[in-house]
Amino acid sequence: MLNHQTKVFLTYSFMILLLLIVGFLQSWNVALAILNLCIISAIMSLGINIQWGNSGIVNFGAMGFTALGGLCCVLISMPITKSAWQIGGFYILIAIVIFFIFIFLTNIVWKLLKNSPKKRVFYSILIFLIGFIILRLIADPAILRIESFEPAKTGYLGGINLPIIFSWPIAGLLAAVTAFLIGKIALGLRSDYLAIATLGISEIILYFIKNEDWLSRGVKNVNGLPRPVPYEIDLQNSSWLIELTEKFNLSPVITSSIIVKLSYSLLFLSVLIIIFILFETALKSPWGRMMRAIRDNEISASAMGKNVKKRHLQVFIIGSAVVGIAGAMMTTLDGQFTPASYQPIRYTFLIWIMVIVGGSGNNYGAVFGGFLIWFFWVESEPLGLWLIEFLTSYLDNENIIKIHLLESAAHMRLIMMGLILLLALRFAPKGVIPEEKRI
Repeated sequence: MLNHQTKVFLTYSFMILLLLIVGFLQSWNVALAILNLCIISAIMSLGINIQWGNSGIVNFGAMGFTALGGLCCVLISMPITKSAWQIGGFYILIAIVIFFIFIFLTNIVWKLLKNSPKKRVFYSILIFLIGFIILRLIADPAILRIESFEPAKTGYLGGINLPIIFSWPIAGLLAAVTAFLIGKIALGLRSDYLAIATLGISEIILYFIKNEDWLSRGVKNVNGLPRPVPYEIDLQNSSWLIELTEKFNLSPVITSSIIVKLSYSLLFLSVLIIIFILFETALKSPWGRMMRAIRDNEISASAMGKNVKKRHLQVFIIGSAVVGIAGAMMTTLDGQFTPASYQPIRYTFLIWIMVIVGGSGNNYGAVFGGFLIWFFWVESEPLGLWLIEFLTSYLDNENIIKIHLLESAAHMRLIMMGLILLLALRFAPKGVIPEEKRI
């Protein structure tokens, strides 16, 4: 049997080899593009792993936190739409203040009337309905004016025009606050109910983002997000790059694209390393041992005086914040915010496959799972196309079966994910790099 260090070395070497093969056989631009998305996927996988692998919390709401991270990129980095603020921004602010006032009042009533359950429910609902009516009366006309103002170009309030890299920690903060609110409501549920609840809440978050055009432009998307790295055209016009490409007989276009992708890689890798070190430190600390004890037996941990729900809330917030940061990084890389692209199969269940295949409860396994699964998610289509062409090479090009199979090559990625998951569950049920046994 291989020890843990050997497994880590072999699996990571295998992953590096796969990326090098893509670089040599396809292009280094493709290899670096895959690498960047692999790093982001690994960060998301770490966020889910600390919740499920280390604490036993089933969170199927990763898509919602990823979308919140993307929204932060818009709110932080895009310029202010001054005209939209003039015709309705002030009323939106008033409506937000009123919303929090009525939430505060509802909370006070709920606590004061704890000895009168019927009155508590009645007055809480009454306050909520009054607040909702006042909120809609103030906000609806303002929202209509904002969304009607040049909807093809703006139709929303815009952002605060700061560097987009600032959106990453703010995305983590927003995801953490949202996770706190969700956790206070849902973390008392049993694991299967919690999974459905978090999935439903993530759909609600996404529904809100898609339909509140005044905030995010909805399905009209936000394009042209600023970059934290140089633009290719600027590099191509720089004297040092021109001299470099002439000296080594390189293409300025390809070279500039590679430099940009490498710049993203360094940024993303620095975030991954920081989060990984923090999680490894937490895992080996008394807090980490306590969380694993709660995961393994909640009743025994509770009998020993541990506040299980409070600890679950802590780790739920931490993991969701990490997923939110990864969501902001992905939107930064894309350069646009497209709410319609957030689908459960990509931003929830694919991340869970990464954790399961890599090895839940092990940060090294979570990172490897993020790299491996995303690599095959991207490369399964060209691999599937090559395999179909090879298997049907003896058939005529006009053959109906061959045409149908070639047109269906895009679906190979779903078959590939299912096959990888089945093989992992059969031959490595605890993951490729399973959790270390600690004494």
